[in-house]
Amino acid sequence: MSWLFGVNKGPKGESPGSMLPLPPTPGGDGGGDRTGGGGDRHAPKDKWSNFDPTGLERAAKAARELEHSRHAKEALSLAQMQEQTLQQEQQLKVKEYEVALEQLRNEQIRSQGEERRKTLNEETRQHQAVRTLGLISLNFPHLEEPLCQLLNEENLRKQEESVQKQEAIRRATVEREMDLRHKNEMLRIEAETRAKAKAERENADVIREQIRLKASEHRQTVLEALKTAGTLFGEGFRAFITDWDKVTATAAGLTLLAVGVYTAKNATAVAGRYIEAHLGKPSLVRETSRITVLEALKHPIKVKSVTCPLNSFFFILLQPKLEERVRDIAIATRNTKKNKSLYRNILMYGPPGTGKTLFAKKLAMHSGMDYAIMTGGDVAPMGREGVTAMHKVFDWANTSRRGLLLFVDEADAFLRKRATVSIFLTYNQPEQFDWAINDRIDEMVNFDLPQLAERERLVRMYFDKYVLKPATEGKQRLKLAQFDYGKKCSEVARLTEGMSGREISQLAVAWQVSKEGACFLFLNGFKSVRPDCHAFSFPSPS
Repeated sequence: MSWLFGVNKGPKGESPGSMLPLPPTPGGDGGGDRTGGGGDRHAPKDKWSNFDPTGLERAAKAARELEHSRHAKEALSLAQMQEQTLQQEQQLKVKEYEVALEQLRNEQIRSQGEERRKTLNEETRQHQAVRTLGLISLNFPHLEEPLCQLLNEENLRKQEESVQKQEAIRRATVEREMDLRHKNEMLRIEAETRAKAKAERENADVIREQIRLKASEHRQTVLEALKTAGTLFGEGFRAFITDWDKVTATAAGLTLLAVGVYTAKNATAVAGRYIEAHLGKPSLVRETSRITVLEALKHPIKVKSVTCPLNSFFFILLQPKLEERVRDIAIATRNTKKNKSLYRNILMYGPPGTGKTLFAKKLAMHSGMDYAIMTGGDVAPMGREGVTAMHKVFDWANTSRRGLLLFVDEADAFLRKRATVSIFLTYNQPEQFDWAINDRIDEMVNFDLPQLAERERLVRMYFDKYVLKPATEGKQRLKLAQFDYGKKCSEVARLTEGMSGREISQLAVAWQVSKEGACFLFLNGFKSVRPDCHAFSFPSPS
């Protein structure tokens, strides 16, 4: 009836002196005492510590059912037959292990006998060789030494072969032992796994009940924690809303916090814009007369001129009518600053190099204003950021205490309120402007190419600046021959028809830096400015 309790008895024919461990029988936890490595070597001292009472309950239940069953005898006989079959299978496995062990022993004895026989044969051969060597040494003394050498070599070779064979045998034995141990370990693991799986199947209802109990306890714990937390929060909130002093203080604190955050955010933005407008310089402004904080730190002794007289336009050589007009604009701008009225927006158009930028700088200096130069071509690549950049430029311009003359080169739409900013626009083709822009322009000034009289004045001025002064003053870097300077300047003015003031100044610089080191105008120097003109030269010094 051991199957009722989930245990089996051990095999009867077990050999206590077996060398190899036998695999455990799959009969449960209540088997007999096993020898070898199949059992648990570290079993607890108390044999009832792992006893499962559910087996007894199942046995009692099965016994009661058998008592009331009419097939009780057949069931009992069937159980006995199953038990006998299991015992016979276990005994058969034990016999198989004993046969394998006996075969291993026989193989070991046979191998030992073969080794002993080989050893005896080798000793016999050695004795025969020694005896033969003794006979040869007696009969043939001159052959004793060669024979001894051959015999030693043969013995050495045989010893090496013997060592190799022994090493091979030892290696094979070790491999065989490792294989057997591995198989035995696999069988033990398989038996333990089957026993554990069987125990889990038998105790599945107990395990499920334990899981249900743990889940129920965990759920109850979570519910109690939620109830406790809800109770605490509810009581705290109820106590808070019943105390109007706390409610008022909390509302006031949150309001002050929101106001502080909003104020700090906007104050930081305003301060940043103020610092950027007063201390920095917008990225669109290429040149300005205003001294920033960084420039003041770099050049602390730098002094700016506040105003300049009307003769500041001395170096701007224009046509008489145009010169009179720009003088009127300069006087009006200066009086506008004094009278604190609105400035005018002025459009200057004409070919490049005719003096538009120079006039704007001189006008700002004459009026006691700052000037800033920007290019409209820098705004187009900025895309949507261009509007923001233009706003920064105008905000920066409005911070000037002296007023600012904003000079926009290549402009098409940069007009704004004119409280402290006067805008000067330049463009080569004013007819392409939009009519809305033309309506915002107060005055349009055409800077055309200089005529013969203006060209002659420009040539004389630059000739005096770049040729005569270096030749007569200071280190006298140039040597100048005696010739009619006025006649030569008039000739150059006639040949430079169609050239702007900037091109004439570049021509004068080319005279000074010519490779001859004298006042000599040659083909390459002149054609670098106007390729379509003919070459001419000043007289060289003798």
